[in-house]
Amino acid sequence: MDIRDLYALLTPLGQQALADAEALQPREKDFLNHFTTLSRRYSAELARAALETAILRGEASVKFPGAGRMYFTRSALEQASAAQVSAYRSNRFAGFAALLDLGCSIGGDTLALAAHAPTIAIDWDPLRLTMARLNLAALLPDKRTAFIQADLNQPLPLQLTPRLGLFFDPGRRSQSRRIRSVRRYEPPLEVIQGWLPQASALGVKLSPGVNLAELRGYDAEIEFVSLNGELKEALLWFGALKSTGRRAALLPGPHVLEAAPGETDPPPQLDAPRAYLYEPDAAVLRAGLVRKLGAQLGAAQLDPDIAYLTADRLVDTPFAKAFAVEDWLPFNLKRLRALLRARRVERVVVKKRGSPLQPEALIRELRLRPGEAEEAQRIVVLTHLRGRPIAVICLPA
Repeated sequence: MDIRDLYALLTPLGQQALADAEALQPREKDFLNHFTTLSRRYSAELARAALETAILRGEASVKFPGAGRMYFTRSALEQASAAQVSAYRSNRFAGFAALLDLGCSIGGDTLALAAHAPTIAIDWDPLRLTMARLNLAALLPDKRTAFIQADLNQPLPLQLTPRLGLFFDPGRRSQSRRIRSVRRYEPPLEVIQGWLPQASALGVKLSPGVNLAELRGYDAEIEFVSLNGELKEALLWFGALKSTGRRAALLPGPHVLEAAPGETDPPPQLDAPRAYLYEPDAAVLRAGLVRKLGAQLGAAQLDPDIAYLTADRLVDTPFAKAFAVEDWLPFNLKRLRALLRARRVERVVVKKRGSPLQPEALIRELRLRPGEAEEAQRIVVLTHLRGRPIAVICLPA
């Protein structure tokens, strides 16, 4: 879709085409059939724009409660944060007189920021900027927002003041491929060096798999956010928004685990599998807080380079999944198969960290006899104990 298609979609005829497209409840895999149907009533360009929008609204419903009234491009939707994540993140900006959303795209984060203060949204893409304006008008018509088309590689088109909070969301995709290095973001992360001397508060959204070595030298808090157990994003917080050194935030909640600047990790405690095995949330892992969590749980690691924790007693925690250890052994396919069969296990779920084996291949090699009894299922964890491969047989705790 280009901006001419979007404007055509906003006409009375375009809105009728969109309503007809949404009535089909379309999905991407059925695009051609639905397109043929709509093209009988509308021009090819209008039918395509209406169908794309209807499909994206359906897909966006898992991220945005108001998706049915919003406009998207596919790449913008893929990069957009879920509303729960944006709302959590925007709470840091409470109390500012005004906010600046740098790289606003279709306005997903602008919606969350504008709930706290008047917000100026900036993007270089006229299509996305127009979509952002439409989305804010549909979902937050009473909030004060302004929109500016500008290239963030150039000096900002307004004066920074201490009472202005900044949020920066650089482009992290190129032709649907994820960009791994912050140096290749659009704009690159280094652009903030020109803002920091005047900015009293800056937050930056990064890919969750960001290379931490590339962030050395930035005086910022780093936070990793997961939603329903899935790692979603990394954040840098500068100036007044910085509150600690490293943080893991788990949503819904939020449940927060953090380490202060300069705080050292507890010394590693290593042990063989005990009564319970803990699998820390990915945000805890990426924030480097596995040992801190282990100290809270009274748990040891199986291996200094593996994030599994083990303990004698079960402690309720939002920061890790817990499993009851039934048995464990140095990894050997024949012995593992014999042990599972002796326990009359019919089905297994395989989890792994540090193992080169593929779960599906192992399940085939085990040659178990599938049945329907729930008690006949086990979780097999492939990992290391002090550098040696082991298998741990577990049940959900």
